[in-house]
Amino acid sequence: MKKVFPSTDLPFAYRDIPLSGNIINGLGKTEKVGATQVFHGSGARELEWGKLELFFALINPFKVYCLNLYNRWMLRNADGPIANKQQTVDDNHLMTRNIKSLAKELGAGSVGVTPMTKDAVYKGGEVNYKNAIVILYPMDHDEMQYVTTDRAGTETMRAYMEISKTVIKLSMKIRQMGWRARAYCEGADLLHIPLAINAGLGELGKHGSLISREFGSSMRIATVLTDLPLSYDMPSDIGVDDLCIGCRRCTLDCPVEAISDEKQMVRGEKKWYVDFDKCAPYFTETVGCGICIEVCPWTKPGRGFSLSEKLLSKRDRR
Repeated sequence: MKKVFPSTDLPFAYRDIPLSGNIINGLGKTEKVGATQVFHGSGARELEWGKLELFFALINPFKVYCLNLYNRWMLRNADGPIANKQQTVDDNHLMTRNIKSLAKELGAGSVGVTPMTKDAVYKGGEVNYKNAIVILYPMDHDEMQYVTTDRAGTETMRAYMEISKTVIKLSMKIRQMGWRARAYCEGADLLHIPLAINAGLGELGKHGSLISREFGSSMRIATVLTDLPLSYDMPSDIGVDDLCIGCRRCTLDCPVEAISDEKQMVRGEKKWYVDFDKCAPYFTETVGCGICIEVCPWTKPGRGFSLSEKLLSKRDRR
């Protein structure tokens, strides 16, 4: 039986209609330029769609609102003092293995490492670190079956809290080794998905979210930026495009028809793109939506590895 999702008729209107988020995001632009932050920021700068974000925060269920406040409070420890004595790193590969192992002990689901690049920072921002340690944390599949309800919203914030704890503790451990490190999580002025792709943790899906072998898109992403010398992972082809090109689950189930069946030109790159002006208001009204993630074939627990293997094998036989 097909699930019935909340109406697309919104109970709010804009006093001052913001500039199209698609224009701000660079939809249709052929030149390669940096991304401009539109929504869901850290509060460090005023955003074009910031009033909608404020409304989103105000209509959150009380429990979700409290979890969000606690998460933001924890992130005061995202940065901190560095030990005077710096640990020497003779073997970058060994250090990387140790850091990944430590991240797993602290709760990470998956870990990847990539060089920090300028295109992972929003236009106008500046982050001066050499490396990015990217972490994925899975959300509870059973709870996320209740997308567009308070139950799924609570699970999303729980996952944000857990991954925040992980990256905060990991950054502290690195600073104790005498190296700069800062945790970036929910609301951070950082583009986590490009870093996760470069770190070999997955690929961009048609629904605009990262898809990983382990968790599909039912996870949260956070990053530790650091100068600690590390070795790098490589981007991984898991066959996402092979499925997304022919699959229409998220396209058909999106109540506001925000997901396109074709890749589009965005800031000089042809990629999957979700119509911001359609998605953001409905996302706000349903306190996080998540329908596209819940219906994605990759999201079913334990399915990703076999699905990836089948897709890549089928491609090789062509």
